[in-house]
Amino acid sequence: MIFHDLRGFLDELERQGQLVHVRQGVRPEPDIAAAGRAVTDLGEASPALLFHALEGYGAARLALNVVGSWANHALMLGLPKTASVREQFHAIAQRWTRFPVPVERVAEAPFQDNVTTEIDLFALLPLARVNPMDGGFYLDKAVVISRDPDDPENPGKQNVGYYRLQVKDKNRLGLQPVPMHDIALHLRKAEERGENLPVAIAIGTDPILASVASAPLRYDQSEYEMAGALAGQPYRVVKSDATGLDLPWGAEIILEGEVVCGARELEGPFGEFTGNYSGLRRQPVIQLTRALYRHKPIFEQCYVGTPWTEVDTLIGLPTCVPIYHQLKADFPEVEAVNALYTHGLATIISTRQRFGGFAKAVAMRTLSTPHGIGYCKIVIMVDETVDPFNLAQVMWALSTRFDPAKDMITVPTASILPLDPLADPPGIATKIILDATTPMAPDRRGDFSRPVEIPPGTREWTAILGDLWAKAKAGER
Repeated sequence: MIFHDLRGFLDELERQGQLVHVRQGVRPEPDIAAAGRAVTDLGEASPALLFHALEGYGAARLALNVVGSWANHALMLGLPKTASVREQFHAIAQRWTRFPVPVERVAEAPFQDNVTTEIDLFALLPLARVNPMDGGFYLDKAVVISRDPDDPENPGKQNVGYYRLQVKDKNRLGLQPVPMHDIALHLRKAEERGENLPVAIAIGTDPILASVASAPLRYDQSEYEMAGALAGQPYRVVKSDATGLDLPWGAEIILEGEVVCGARELEGPFGEFTGNYSGLRRQPVIQLTRALYRHKPIFEQCYVGTPWTEVDTLIGLPTCVPIYHQLKADFPEVEAVNALYTHGLATIISTRQRFGGFAKAVAMRTLSTPHGIGYCKIVIMVDETVDPFNLAQVMWALSTRFDPAKDMITVPTASILPLDPLADPPGIATKIILDATTPMAPDRRGDFSRPVEIPPGTREWTAILGDLWAKAKAGER
């Protein structure tokens, strides 16, 4: 199924029993953050939440945990909600090869129902702190759209990405552009020219764009064209008559403005995906000039904190798949990449080997991928027979295939995103490679000549038992 907007996806979640309506009155604080944390603890099939009665905000609606479980993530892809993480990984990896799919340009969008230049974020949005010690209100599930000032007509260099946004005033936002991300390059180019950087901010988008916006694409790859590849049809965009930026057709709310050249203000702290609060930093400022929004817009928020939370599901596989394709271009032997853990700060890669030491070469290449440069602090290599998404198998490989004296490589003073709480100084860390693959000639260590093989017929019995189990859960005999 294709979902052109958030509302269409919420309708499907309701049909599938994956949406909970919260109609009783709730307090923005602490109820929203508490509910966002609590729903993620319900397991891998936790539902999305739609709040209808937030005290102080009238009829405003707020959605949480929209893609916060593997069941919802599977439905986003049009797969059965029982699809495994590994199945979802390979589905995305296969669709990734369709890129690029040119966009569908349309003249009008639902968010053009209401247009105002008198912006008051406190009146427009049902705001609440994500975590109690946050420095203010944050828009943490809003995609920011910008373009390369030196090549503005190149659609591949128009970026659509997630960057946290602190509400500074009724029409001003603080922006955190991580140095490794595309918007930081756009801003640097604009400030070198002495210009403001036009941006648009989309809140409440369809889930496919939300997923792609969190993916570490190459600088010249269009998120809209990749969204079309994952959806299997062109992605709809509307060209802004104010900024010239392409806007997602299905967004609930669009905020337009500029990153002010040279302006920096204190931003933070914020409860991060690392499970720690970030500190105060001087960050760029966005001056908003216009807001566009649907009738009775749905505001979407994302709880962020100690994993597992929605952000981990949202950014997990879109982080795995680009690394997988980038590695596979150089090393066809790579089988799968698991970068689900804390945005890939820990990454597990399964590969076949050509010769002894091969896995270490793959790991070193991982550190130099666009995402690996700023993340991928711990890289664990396993054989192709080990499922990197099965932590029991990974731990078995570490227990029986890894020799700390010969299979560990450390890379000192490597680059890392400043939000890593162990970075010292911020932006610098030691990275480590753990090679838990079976030694291969000319490396002749150990005795691996008699491995226990999977019994014949196991795959067939997996299907048989899975079918019987499904019938049992449905009350059939």
